[in-house]
Amino acid sequence: MSLILALDTSTDACSVSLNANGVLHSLFEVAAKSHTQRLLPMVDEVLNIAGCELADLNAIAFGRGPGSFTGLRICAGIVQGLAFGANLPVIPVSTLEAMALGFYRAHADLDVPLLVALDARMDEVYSALYRRSQKRSILVGEESVINPLFLADNTDIIKLKEDFVGIGPGWHYPTMQALNPQFVDLNVHPHAENIALIAAELLADGQVVSALDAQPVYLRDSVSWQKRQRIRPINEL
Repeated sequence: MSLILALDTSTDACSVSLNANGVLHSLFEVAAKSHTQRLLPMVDEVLNIAGCELADLNAIAFGRGPGSFTGLRICAGIVQGLAFGANLPVIPVSTLEAMALGFYRAHADLDVPLLVALDARMDEVYSALYRRSQKRSILVGEESVINPLFLADNTDIIKLKEDFVGIGPGWHYPTMQALNPQFVDLNVHPHAENIALIAAELLADGQVVSALDAQPVYLRDSVSWQKRQRIRPINEL
């Protein structure tokens, strides 16, 4: 039996899920600025619901980004601590892929590509294009951080000769509407239960890392580094 615990705090939403051989036990709530207070209690609650302990798990998965810099750090740090203490492998999962999978699961008849967009602030979006597949969403091209004005110049979008749907809060930028999606759903967030489903496929393929190698993916590393430099005390510089 495969037991995979999944966590995500990459946006204002906070979620935890346990994939017990395909049976999902999940908690999800919008908990902006309280991820550190809510995440571990939610882990305990999900494990209690499923009647298992951390030592029973086969792996821990997490939303590795892109997303909120602070949220990604919180989740990665907690996952590293849990996995290191229990000697468990870790499975990093794209938050954008999790959003695509969740939308496809909720819309069983939808068979057009999805352009996923999270607000990256600074007039940019984290974006990726996905197509439906049997168990996972297939990434077309690569994940990017880009100004919405230039998203229409993305090679993968230019090659797209069919209808597509826009999902995610990044679509609030008016310039995104020039891409002419079939329709847009802003209320789509990464959810740990979709991360848990993707993680099961990755675990079966042996795509795991050690706790120490479980790192967030920001896409905007240089900006994140500049932020860290600005908040360091002067006596550390």
